[in-house]
Amino acid sequence: MNNAERKEFVRAHRTAVFGYNRRNDGPSMSIVYYMMDGADEMLISTMAERGKAAAVRRNPKVSLCVLDEKWPPTYLQVYCNARIDATMESNPQAVVDGMMRLYAVMAGRPMADEARANAEETCRREKRLIVRLAPYATFQTPPRHVYSEQDTAGLTHRVGQLMPWN
Repeated sequence: MNNAERKEFVRAHRTAVFGYNRRNDGPSMSIVYYMMDGADEMLISTMAERGKAAAVRRNPKVSLCVLDEKWPPTYLQVYCNARIDATMESNPQAVVDGMMRLYAVMAGRPMADEARANAEETCRREKRLIVRLAPYATFQTPPRHVYSEQDTAGLTHRVGQLMPWN
């Protein structure tokens, strides 16, 4: 994939595995929905008390393994600098707006205004916040899919490569 194709892959999808280093034990990974914010930033929502928020405060280097949600899976690893963008204390309107956008991403369509009260209550109760992710590199491994015995003839693997986001 060239640079434009990698960016389009990220823009065209909505789920990823969010990875970060834990203080102890191995890396942590969790499935998240994400949304684009402009051409070059991504947003996720999490609870203030979750490990993702603590990890971002501790070390802003995170990764997203963007998934295409089809089998067999195709993915793109995106390395990001992350920061807490808005909290219910600092900017509650931005958090609720983000939750409404996230609901739309999850549902695949815009949310009716009536859903806003639920989003506000969820954000307050769960102490939601918005994490802003600024991609700086991607790692792409060319997919090799096997659908039948014939697909194994000449099956090769190539080494992936780290490529700058811009």
